[in-house]
Amino acid sequence: MISTSARLLHLLSLLSARPSWTCGELAERMAVTERTVRRDISRLRELGYEVGSDPGPWGGYALVGGSRIPPLVLDEEETLAVAVGLREAALSGALGGEPAALSALLKLRQGLPRRIADRLGELDSALVHTARPDQPQIAPGLLLELVTVCRRGERVRLSYRDRNGQRTERDADPYRLVHTGRRWYFVARDVTRDRWRTFRADRVERVRPTGHAVELVDPPDPALLVREATASGVYPLHATIRLPLPMERAVRLIPPTVGTHRSEGAGATIVDIGGPDAVGLARYLLGLATPLRVLAPDEVRDELVRRARELLDGNVDVRSR
Repeated sequence: MISTSARLLHLLSLLSARPSWTCGELAERMAVTERTVRRDISRLRELGYEVGSDPGPWGGYALVGGSRIPPLVLDEEETLAVAVGLREAALSGALGGEPAALSALLKLRQGLPRRIADRLGELDSALVHTARPDQPQIAPGLLLELVTVCRRGERVRLSYRDRNGQRTERDADPYRLVHTGRRWYFVARDVTRDRWRTFRADRVERVRPTGHAVELVDPPDPALLVREATASGVYPLHATIRLPLPMERAVRLIPPTVGTHRSEGAGATIVDIGGPDAVGLARYLLGLATPLRVLAPDEVRDELVRRARELLDGNVDVRSR
């Protein structure tokens, strides 16, 4: 005989599936008596679910819009569809910078029966996410591991490959996973160097929990840390410019992933930008098509003036880097 709790979940699932049911229809679907249906409806109302009813022999029951969200009851195929959708949303960053899709996928997978979890594992191995040309491939299983260690607050040992391709082992205290729209970044405290830093998730090759619980003291703003790291990056040359624009407009003109901004009063913003060389920086600044002043260094200022003069003479093609 089916338990009361399982029967209530089944009843909620039916009420959510269509606008209205008669008592007889619900009794037939649930293989119980109409008296049992009425008793279960009363239990749902006691639990806080707003179930409306129409009197009379042809009246029915309906879950009232705006009432508490009932437990989500999915069959096997629906569960797989939701999991695949969350997986693709996480890898594409379609939901923005917060790892909400990853977190939801993690919760879903932890509660799945073994049979469905095995099918999802088979799908993971068969499905391939095609990234944009400027976007590296990341295994969804690795992203789930990083989310898990952030939630647990447990020190991990990372097998990490730096920008030069060198592999190192690093102990790190996990904090957050941040998506910039192009890449995933793992924000953690580097234990050896005792400082906060960002790790590109696509360069993490392995994550091994150490069993050592950590309590993070005064953690940074993870999004700000990633913005600063990606804006400065590994460029050999940096320029500081002044835009005669308020901060809000300056950020729209030069995204946070390109430069770091600080306000200079109500109508001006100072921006630090990195680039490959003076020529590349000057080309980018000209491409902004807005008044600006190069505060430093001199070589970028001189190159910008030179290219602006050539532009006036019609001898240069302005293209952003």
